[in-house]
Amino acid sequence: MSMLGTKWKLHGNGKSIRPGHVVAPDERLAWPLTIGIGMQHVVAMFGATFLVPIITGMPPATTLFFSGIGTLLFLVITKGRVPSYLGSSFAFIAPIMASQQQYGVAGALGGVVLAGVVLALIGAVVQKFGAEWINRLMPPIVTGAIVALIGLNLAPAAKANFDLAPVTALITLVTIILVSVLFRGILGRLSILVGVVVGYLVAMMRGEVSYEKMDAAAWVGLPFFQTPEFHIGVVGLFVPVVLVLVAENVGHVKSVAAMTGQNLDGVSGRALMADGAATVLAGFGGGSGTTTYAENIGVMAATKVYSTAAYWVAGVFAILLSFSPKFGELIATVPPGVLGGAATMLYGMIGVLGVKIWVQNKVNFSNPINLTTAAVALIIGIADYTWTIGELKFTGIALGSAAALVIYHGMKGLARWRGTVAEPETETAGLPPAVKSAMNAAAKRGGKKGR
Repeated sequence: MSMLGTKWKLHGNGKSIRPGHVVAPDERLAWPLTIGIGMQHVVAMFGATFLVPIITGMPPATTLFFSGIGTLLFLVITKGRVPSYLGSSFAFIAPIMASQQQYGVAGALGGVVLAGVVLALIGAVVQKFGAEWINRLMPPIVTGAIVALIGLNLAPAAKANFDLAPVTALITLVTIILVSVLFRGILGRLSILVGVVVGYLVAMMRGEVSYEKMDAAAWVGLPFFQTPEFHIGVVGLFVPVVLVLVAENVGHVKSVAAMTGQNLDGVSGRALMADGAATVLAGFGGGSGTTTYAENIGVMAATKVYSTAAYWVAGVFAILLSFSPKFGELIATVPPGVLGGAATMLYGMIGVLGVKIWVQNKVNFSNPINLTTAAVALIIGIADYTWTIGELKFTGIALGSAAALVIYHGMKGLARWRGTVAEPETETAGLPPAVKSAMNAAAKRGGKKGR
């Protein structure tokens, strides 16, 4: 593969995938099939990527443009080894909305740039020293708490939109629920997009959609670009988002590695740097922060095609779509009721993803350190506690994230010193008796050393 990762070998005859095989990142099918799969990736990311700018009031076409540019940049920086689409990150919704109230859209874009810079720096450190220190800084109990509180912190925003058009919102939500359970494959994975389309049609029949701006927009033209402003007050809003982006990105690389059978540990730092660079670029031009997309992992799992050629097609296609102002304004016509129904599901899913991290990693809540970390962080985040110091204003997401880190590491240090906590941090149920005995013995030895 070339330095840009753009030299692909043809997989087999290019028309089919051999049984038990997958199309690797450095392979491709025939171009007509590759183009079709690439366009399928655009459809997969479409609903989620557009929901972020619609909810935050930012130009959808601009966000689409920078998602396409960011995807191509990601492929170049990772040398074509990690197939991924960079779409709008839901983790940015809360800080963007909060910062807009104080500093406007330009101030929010400054926060996006800041988050991207920090993420890129973390990527550089990971590339140099490995990712093990991230796991020590943010074990599953901390990562799960932060992801959960970011989603649940947005609950009032979902309710506000839901209340503006309850009937439309309810139909949208019910459609999402039914599609996710009644259909399998790609349609089931696009339940939010299908729900938004159905809700939009209902809103049209109820006279809740306005096309004035769309009618006035040109068919072809540049997206709307805007430069950022930088305020110290957004630091506390956006820095916690970086922790979520790190967890998402590292998880994505691990998932792709598992599905393709390749060891991608050596490129995880590059993936973080690429995501950070794409986010910085988006912030400087008026787009939303980016992240690697799980929606597109679903497409790869369904098609068995992990070729980065398909993502080059997807990135280019997204950029071309962004050059239609009329298309962008059409997306922006999605009314509040539809957003309320979709956001009820979407924000809840983000919250539950945090719980999923706990379950998958068998976090033991009999351990008082784990229990306290999650309990305090969640309440601070959901209730949106605030703390103002001069120009700095720390809200629930920042304070909850800080609480999770400080409580976990603080309590763990004190417990080790006093030898007061013998409960393991992960569940031991299902483990062989010898392993349980070894873990309990290790905990007791740690307690004696503390004394």
